[in-house]
Amino acid sequence: MWDSAEPLAMSSKQKSALTQLVRSPKTPQKVVFRAMIVLGAGEGASNNQLAQRLSTSRPTVIKWRERFAAAGVEGLLHDAPRPGRKKRIAAAQEAAIVEATLHTKPAGATHWSVRTMAQAQGVSHATVHRIWQAYGLQPHRTESFKLSTDPEFVAKVRDIVGLYLNPPEKALLFSVDEKSQIQALDRTQPVLPLRPGIPERQTHDYKRHGTTTLFAALNVITGKVIGSCQPRHRHGEFITFLDRIEASTSKRRQIHLVLDNYGTHKHPKVKEWFAAHPRYHVHFTPTSASWINMVERWFAEITRKRIRRGTFRSVPELTRAIQDYIRENNDDARPFIWTATAATILKKVRHCKQALETGH
Repeated sequence: MWDSAEPLAMSSKQKSALTQLVRSPKTPQKVVFRAMIVLGAGEGASNNQLAQRLSTSRPTVIKWRERFAAAGVEGLLHDAPRPGRKKRIAAAQEAAIVEATLHTKPAGATHWSVRTMAQAQGVSHATVHRIWQAYGLQPHRTESFKLSTDPEFVAKVRDIVGLYLNPPEKALLFSVDEKSQIQALDRTQPVLPLRPGIPERQTHDYKRHGTTTLFAALNVITGKVIGSCQPRHRHGEFITFLDRIEASTSKRRQIHLVLDNYGTHKHPKVKEWFAAHPRYHVHFTPTSASWINMVERWFAEITRKRIRRGTFRSVPELTRAIQDYIRENNDDARPFIWTATAATILKKVRHCKQALETGH
């Protein structure tokens, strides 16, 4: 086909469009090349002549003549879709790998790896990796959870989340808890400083120099913290901390405290203290739901930024470091923003319970 020098049939409109493609500086060079082939064929040039003139092969000239005859100018603008590499694994075997990943475990191990699964299924580990990615399977990962069995769980969640999302007017809202057993750890060798390409290095062993307990009240509205370090965390120390909150706040304000269910917070002496201070309103979190106490988020911050990698040669040195962090926090206080509604939380809990009941 196309061996003769007879002109390639085209309309004047098609010829004009091809000429514009060739002349336009914005046209991709591969499209210009194809248009020049078709224009030359329209003038009656043979395949051999066009191949020699455009420094290409005769089959290439024939291909683009045929493409134009079948699809017009539009056929020159885009490459034909390519079939791609054929799938090397049957759908049934792919389904078997997914099924084995979801419902079985390898002998002598807690979970599959790409290599153990590949060996068991007789495929390459790259194939297993591709299938796991496609189905979002990550058998090497695990997450922990804990469901509260508190019979008043729903009411308590709605109460505390309601305080976070709509704090009471002309009142103070504090999230209160203690971080106990903070250790004053000193490394057995000096810390090696950060260098280009080398992280800071610490010895894995350490010396213990005692512990302290951090009592903290996070002002949910402002982000400021009232904090105090004490050697123990009994009800006496907690009452001492409540006295500090009392001394640090305006007497004309009502105060709402979010507390967990630790025994210290419900001690008879503590109850007497609250009875003697009627402006305090206590809101207990559900059992096994400390995540709803916002001060836990602040404890995570001080642990990550100041305590975990710190070196402390004594408890007073540790205490000073904690007090310095609290002071700097309060100089540029920024509150945490609670966004989850009670309905959203309760919906997730229901889904988790359903998963436990069905096993999926």
